[in-house]
Amino acid sequence: MRRREFIAGLGGAAAWPLAVRAQQKKVWRIGYLHSGFWNSGSDVALFETFSETLKALGYVEGKNLIIDRRAAETRLDRLPALASELVSLHPDVIMAVTTPAAIAAQRATSTIPTIIFPVTDPVRSGLVKSLAHPGGNITGLAFMSQDFTAKSIEVVHAIVPDAKKIAVLMTANPTHPPLYELANSTAQLIGLSTVPVVAVTAADLDRAFQEMGKANCDALLNLPDAIQLAIVPLAATAKIPAVYQAIEFVEAGGLASYGPSLQSIFKRAAQYADKIFKGADLADLPVEQPTTFELVLNLKTAKSLGLSIPEAVILRADKIIE
Repeated sequence: MRRREFIAGLGGAAAWPLAVRAQQKKVWRIGYLHSGFWNSGSDVALFETFSETLKALGYVEGKNLIIDRRAAETRLDRLPALASELVSLHPDVIMAVTTPAAIAAQRATSTIPTIIFPVTDPVRSGLVKSLAHPGGNITGLAFMSQDFTAKSIEVVHAIVPDAKKIAVLMTANPTHPPLYELANSTAQLIGLSTVPVVAVTAADLDRAFQEMGKANCDALLNLPDAIQLAIVPLAATAKIPAVYQAIEFVEAGGLASYGPSLQSIFKRAAQYADKIFKGADLADLPVEQPTTFELVLNLKTAKSLGLSIPEAVILRADKIIE
């Protein structure tokens, strides 16, 4: 080989790792907007699932990843300002957790790629044009509570067959009124009545449970939103059987849950962020829907309530905590 060709070859070989190193030095930035809390065990666990999935994909905080986190702590009126703060930091992607956070992110930017999760009904909420073809700068993972809220009422009835009046606990989440109507119509079909109870923020929960007591409610259905584990001890003190739509409540001592896995949704959200970092077109990323819904029972809690869950329900459970 001629000396000139050999030197040229060395130059080409040297350029390749330099290009690779330049790509590796890219520091990705995520704006993480949450309507709940940072200090609750369930929120910490779900965020860790998200961050550990990113780590497995090669993104490590402090190395090639920055995550700017903002939490409204159930004060939904704070979300617009928090969303604007995150947009001003020019993230590569915004992660918006829960429908209220997703709506705030949508109003804050129409250009930054935004992944929403877990959102009750992205189409009805006006976040995307359709699940298959979201359009705009938004995609993500749906929770689709409208698909299993009616079933949740049936679960309440199956677990507490003597219950006649069911409290339905809501927040200021805009998806809750239509979900309540769905729960109420289902309850009426099986001879039950419902009582809507609204706790706008976490500070309103004590009053909400007092309302349930005054209304002589026999059971409780908690509609999906930011996870508020404070509901679990309040339900225990009130001696009211409560059914949730996330397993995290049952693991914290709640009676039962029926719904999709939040752990799986948060893991998939991280994988969506990875796709965006790698240049995926949002138009090619449909909004995913859950395909598996699990019934989880806490028999220890049932015993503390003096409740004997029918054997048929126990046999149907996907997971039992004893």
